[in-house]
Amino acid sequence: MSLPVSIAGAPFLGDPAFRQVIAAVEIEGDRARVVGGAVRNTLIGVPVDDVDIATTARPEVVAARATAAGLKAVPTGIAHGTVTVVSSGRPFEVTTLRTDLETNGRHAVVAFTRDWAGDAGRRDFTMNAIYTDADGSLHDPVGGIADALAGRVRFIGNPIERIEEDYLRILRFFRFHARYGRGKLDAVGLDAAVSLQEGIGRLSRERIGAEMRKLVMAMGAMPALAVMDETGILARILPGGGALARLSTAIDLANRHDSPFGLEARLAALAVDRHALADALRLSGRESKQIAAIVLWSQEFAARMDEMTVRLAVIRTGNDVASAALLLAAAERGRDSATDLVPLARTFRPPESPVTAARLIAEGYAPGPALGAELRRREAAWIAAGCPAEFKDDL
Repeated sequence: MSLPVSIAGAPFLGDPAFRQVIAAVEIEGDRARVVGGAVRNTLIGVPVDDVDIATTARPEVVAARATAAGLKAVPTGIAHGTVTVVSSGRPFEVTTLRTDLETNGRHAVVAFTRDWAGDAGRRDFTMNAIYTDADGSLHDPVGGIADALAGRVRFIGNPIERIEEDYLRILRFFRFHARYGRGKLDAVGLDAAVSLQEGIGRLSRERIGAEMRKLVMAMGAMPALAVMDETGILARILPGGGALARLSTAIDLANRHDSPFGLEARLAALAVDRHALADALRLSGRESKQIAAIVLWSQEFAARMDEMTVRLAVIRTGNDVASAALLLAAAERGRDSATDLVPLARTFRPPESPVTAARLIAEGYAPGPALGAELRRREAAWIAAGCPAEFKDDL
């Protein structure tokens, strides 16, 4: 089978904002080519998010040319050759071709070059080192086109050398396979990742967390996580490893019921200890709070899985948390015990509660524990009655 030599007609190539950036940079003998995700995704029919540009022009030259063309230039990573050029309100990362002079497993000291093959050789995976000119002509110095089309995530050159340049590539190897791979993980790459897994300990938790968020949301997350668990890599990231069976069952149930099961829900299902998870992945306060709510309500559902508890969960936390907690509780039981309740958790929209503290105070209750207890009792009675708009509790 012959491989494609052009992606002419790709929507991003005709984008006026992109054309402005190329026109500004590609002058005086310099070249500029799109590299990485936009090219890979176009080849395999996946939506393009970001358009990254590689160029022979030095970063200070890129910034000057962009400014002269009326574009905004932001020196987001100028020491490593990257200038973000904003065109029509959209950012394009423009990075000078580079070679690595020194690496320490986390960061690299780079030198700028005009050698396209040298720039390709320092990248991680072959499918990420495919370039295209503005007219769509493809340049494939490391065989990335064939690998992308075959769903083969393969390190460029020696996998051990690539990983030793940045140990985050261990996690990226699993994440890219979960997102773009087909079949088994590349054996040579897997052997290298397993043998060098101690290097994960040299990475910041912020970088690890960013990769893990993307990994757990990928279509092929479960097989990739299973290999990470079997090889001990997952335990280096999450204390106690992960509750993979629970996560797998919860995802299956969510798919069966056409119910969302987002990032916080997946992390809650995966977590053996949510506090350790928050620390290991440097979760934000919002993420930690959401996960705590899902875990709490899953415990409530484990004790009592009925319509009243579902309505109460929705009222207290909203539909997303309620449905995620319900699915997690069902997954804990190892069976689909939430069949009739998932639609209620997703769609229940309660009217404004007629049970309020102001109403109780008007009836003579003084602020304090007694008022709180009566408020909870009446709210439970209102929910048990089906949350009617008009409610009178005579008890």
